Amino acid sequence: MVYGSSPDPRTGPLPPRSVESAKIVVAGGFGVGKTTLVGAISEIPPVNTEAWMTQAARTIDPLGEADGKTTTTVAMDFGRITLAPDLVLYLFGTPGQPRFWPMWDDLCRGASGAVVLVDTRRLDVSFPAVNYFENDSDVPFIVAVNLFDGISTHPLPAVREALRLPPEIPLTSCDARDRGSVARVLTEALAHTMRATAGPRPGALTTP
Repeated sequence: MVYGSSPDPRTGPLPPRSVESAKIVVAGGFGVGKTTLVGAISEIPPVNTEAWMTQAARTIDPLGEADGKTTTTVAMDFGRITLAPDLVLYLFGTPGQPRFWPMWDDLCRGASGAVVLVDTRRLDVSFPAVNYFENDSDVPFIVAVNLFDGISTHPLPAVREALRLPPEIPLTSCDARDRGSVARVLTEALAHTMRATAGPRPGALTTP
């Protein structure tokens, strides 16, 4: 006969595990897939502040004819994902249009890390986001190449060179539509934050 185990009466039941939360910003240029990424991973219906693109807006926020984009984010995207029983991520997607860049400071306040999503078909729209996190923000970030149609059009070393990314900034690829691929990127962003913010170990020797 198999007996179930019971809590030690001297100690009582184990206390519930505390849950940690982290804020991750998903940034990038206009139309690179930020809203898609948040929607693919969020365990709650994502909050989108999207508006229909008018013909007048297309002259301000141009996209290629093949993109098929009919809406655009005008404030932010918001989602939530539980990566582990004791870890919840809150995702904030930034608007990509230049006229909304002043909002980025507010969206990045209190963030643990960031993912800069890029589209190699229009790499030029990604330069401002990379520049922002390199020079105007202290939030640790990684760069992820969105594989539209699952195809890598350029090798990652070439993308790193084009973006002038220093070696310490992680560069990876993902499919913003795929939940598993997005989860891997978010995990990489958290790991990079932990490495970037880790102080010297107690007792470790430092060079004066």
